[in-house]
Amino acid sequence: MAGTGGPVFDAERRRDMAAAFLEGGRHYDKIRPGYPAESLQWLLEGARIPVRDALDVGAGTGKYTQLLAQHEWNLAAVDPSADMLAQLGANLPQVRTLVGTAEHLGLDDATVDLAVVAQAWHWFDPLAASTEIARVLRPGGVLGLVWNQLDVGLPWVHRLARIMHAGDVHKPDFRPAVGPEFAPAEPHETQWAQTLTPEEIMELAQSRSYYLKASEPVRAKVMGNLQWYLLEHLGHVPGEELQLPYVAQTWRTRRL
Repeated sequence: MAGTGGPVFDAERRRDMAAAFLEGGRHYDKIRPGYPAESLQWLLEGARIPVRDALDVGAGTGKYTQLLAQHEWNLAAVDPSADMLAQLGANLPQVRTLVGTAEHLGLDDATVDLAVVAQAWHWFDPLAASTEIARVLRPGGVLGLVWNQLDVGLPWVHRLARIMHAGDVHKPDFRPAVGPEFAPAEPHETQWAQTLTPEEIMELAQSRSYYLKASEPVRAKVMGNLQWYLLEHLGHVPGEELQLPYVAQTWRTRRL
């Protein structure tokens, strides 16, 4: 998707890289960060209609669904990975799960008040996904697009991101592409941190698409570089709790 500031893939490459997440739900759920509550609070401030029915698109194991589940809403979660949804269902059995894609949700027309896409919009065809999400949203319904990004404004995190090949950090002029069914998107940023040990940061790297699609020699090189950087260069010790800084970028738009 041009202009993201992250990886720019054609449709075939996007599908190939996204396929890395069809399995590995338990590991993804264990190591990937959640999202700050402020992200959802800000989305709701833009709501023009009461929220009764909410949808998490590309929900994975339910990292953002956990925020939605703190409200008494009817919840649905859609993801192409049955493995990821099985983990979501184990954590949040009250959520309806459907195997599907952003371009083919499998839901009825005008049945959703709030739709959220967390850490997944860049895997979709943005125009086709916009049309499909607009179809299931009620008029005035909110669409939220959310990304957790390492806070690369900090030099040590910037270098870590390069070693991890975390290529999904947006450029300052980034705006997500959405279809004409939606109003212009507004941005909001939340700074927060995930508590991890050096070993868990290495596991975090193993949950990213670059590592999952890499050859064994490349994987070994990434792990060796991370071990050197965290333990030798930065001087941390195994088991030490570190604060890994993030910026959660939330974009809010409404169905016209």
